[in-house]
Amino acid sequence: METSGLDSLKLTAAFIVLAGGVLLWGFERYRTNFSKSEFLVSVVLAVGIFAIGLFPDLFEAFGEILAIDRRPFAISLITNVTLVGLVLVLFARTRNNQQSVATLTRNLAIDQATTDDAESASVYVVIPAYNEAESIRSVVESLPDAIGGYVLQPLVVSDGSTDATVDTARSTNAIVVDHPINQGQGGALRTGFSIAEQHSANIVVTMDADGQHPVEELPRLVEPIIDDEADYVVGSRYTGVDESNNSATRRLGIRVFTALINVMTKADITDCTNGYRAIRATQLDKMTLSEERFSAPELLIEARKNGLRIKEIPITIAQRAAGETKKPKLGYAFGLTRTIFVTWLR
Repeated sequence: METSGLDSLKLTAAFIVLAGGVLLWGFERYRTNFSKSEFLVSVVLAVGIFAIGLFPDLFEAFGEILAIDRRPFAISLITNVTLVGLVLVLFARTRNNQQSVATLTRNLAIDQATTDDAESASVYVVIPAYNEAESIRSVVESLPDAIGGYVLQPLVVSDGSTDATVDTARSTNAIVVDHPINQGQGGALRTGFSIAEQHSANIVVTMDADGQHPVEELPRLVEPIIDDEADYVVGSRYTGVDESNNSATRRLGIRVFTALINVMTKADITDCTNGYRAIRATQLDKMTLSEERFSAPELLIEARKNGLRIKEIPITIAQRAAGETKKPKLGYAFGLTRTIFVTWLR
């Protein structure tokens, strides 16, 4: 004798109770947070669980369509497909939450910088710093007061530093803001760019807080922009001098990723990861920047996609003045690859 339900009444009842519990959870989440997505997920799950408990023959019919002989296999297939869908939804929501937190973090830091009316042409030097208390003072104090007729303003973005980076930087003439949560170098640069734009900067320079970017080469970096020969100027250790003591593996990797960017964007650069750069401030709004860790390839590709005039000049990369590198040892190649392709495709 055929039955339309499960063989066990207790099991059927358990499925019905579970479906009701899931539905009540969704209802409670909706009336607490008014989250339509959570309520919709709970309804879908509740209907599925209820169907398994009371109408399992529906899954048998589905199995016949897919040439699956046994009902449990059909139920398992549908359940797993549903689970994969829910995992993807969870990943999407998690990413959205991360982006919301990152935006809030940057906005809190931006609010720390007072906005004054700019009276002179200015170059803002954005210096991302994460636990660089040993070197940040010497880097800031080595900067000149003006360059090429432009007032120079240091801007230190402490990226959730846990040492004395903020206090040390505030003892200098730099504008100093602090991310309450670490956002990565890309996130720190975006905060610096926003502040520079609010202060009507003419040129934005980015340099590291570890002393690897010699200040004496700063004039050559901004001159092509001042002379209206370029909108984006980036330094190259490979046409200049590399004293960074990078491993052979890292040097080879930089060469490979640089060649990849050149092929994909028809660019002509030699050092895609160099963080010593100058950008015409009015061009920043044209670039879509979202990368939080591996920002150098994103900036180059966005500059190329938006028609900025790019120029590469030889510079020196010195050894770190103090501390240890913050570059990730694991996943560095994967992160660069992901950034290059995502930026190129979007």
